[in-house]
Amino acid sequence: MRKYLIVIEKTSTGFSAYSPDLDGCVSTGATREEVERNMREAIAFHLDGLREEGQAVPEPHTYSAYVELPA
Repeated sequence: MRKYLIVIEKTSTGFSAYSPDLDGCVSTGATREEVERNMREAIAFHLDGLREEGQAVPEPHTYSAYVELPA
């Protein structure tokens, strides 16, 4: 099983998300839960498309971290 990082951002109309490991794989949703669910489906669809076209499925390579600074 592979784990792909997704970045979720609040927008004026809900939430948007993308995966830095998968160029062009994006989704939106009214809630954070919805955008996560939509992104899971978008990633599965994206990977299926790569396989059908005979392209390599990229390995996840990004990670996230927080940097704390004094307020």
